[in-house]
Amino acid sequence: MKIAVDVMGGDNAPQVEVEGAVAAAREHGMSIILVGDQERIKAELAKYDIKGLDISIHHASEVVGMHDSASDAIRKKKDSSIRVAFELVKAGEADAVVSAGNSGATMAAGMYVLKRLDGIDRPAIAQVFPTLVGYAVVLDVGGNVDCKPFHLVQFAIMGAVYAKHIMGIKNPRIGLLSNGEEDSKGNELTRETSQLLKNISFEYSGYVEGRDIFAGTSEVVVCDGFVGNIVLKLSEGLAEAVSSMLREEISSSFICKLGYLLSRAAFQRFKKKVDYAEYGGAPLLGINGVGMICHGGSSVKAIKNAIRFANECAAKGVNQRMAEKLAENFSSYNNVESVPQNIAG
Repeated sequence: MKIAVDVMGGDNAPQVEVEGAVAAAREHGMSIILVGDQERIKAELAKYDIKGLDISIHHASEVVGMHDSASDAIRKKKDSSIRVAFELVKAGEADAVVSAGNSGATMAAGMYVLKRLDGIDRPAIAQVFPTLVGYAVVLDVGGNVDCKPFHLVQFAIMGAVYAKHIMGIKNPRIGLLSNGEEDSKGNELTRETSQLLKNISFEYSGYVEGRDIFAGTSEVVVCDGFVGNIVLKLSEGLAEAVSSMLREEISSSFICKLGYLLSRAAFQRFKKKVDYAEYGGAPLLGINGVGMICHGGSSVKAIKNAIRFANECAAKGVNQRMAEKLAENFSSYNNVESVPQNIAG
């Protein structure tokens, strides 16, 4: 596998992306193509001993900024690092893309260059969350703020395939995020989606509430991107607030400091579990290729892990498995008109 890394998009580009790529190549033996301003990349690489590492450079003369619109990024910046990275996948020179740049532009570039999987109307951004019993994948967390029921069904199938083949969950349970567990709860979108999810080939657990995400009652949690992004940002903010509160309380007295020393290993394990950098990035599911979207302020560790996960997705053929499952679930319908609630879009 070769991973194309957009090194120009993040808040601290290209320093963090280059260092993360070097770490991935050194620790995991990854083959990496650094995409962006050639001279700046060379200057960053000169800081490291890369002898024996499979790292190459592909020049791209333009950069998509965080405030650029997705459509303008595609139409007006044809030599942007993010678009060029996806073009490398299309040409067969790379197997996956990792970017910490503009997420909207990353999704748009992936759709424009690689197109969508058959049976997918809109790709979704997925995010892995730690739970009391393991992990859960939540989607969509920001790609699509306005959805129809058949979009959420497609998200559910993609999320279940990802949970099974990448997260190693044998029989992932799907939950639909709502404001209560009762069938009478929810809104028109969730009620219609719930009826459709009862007929797919994965286990559907019904409605789940926000607190159930971390309880681990479902390994796949489905929602529209508006709700999902709020869940994501709230969770990130809560993790940071809890960490700050703990540090403040621990430093408040000698007894607390002593208690921390005795419990340090447990605190470190907890920090690792809630640290987004452990998961690297959020996979862009539904495009005809592998794309990993990272936080703009990603650390070196996050970039390194995102490259590792992108490599794993490409190596395990996740997209092919998604296409098979989509076809399996929709094959009983001969045409769009016969599909309940336009489940196939």
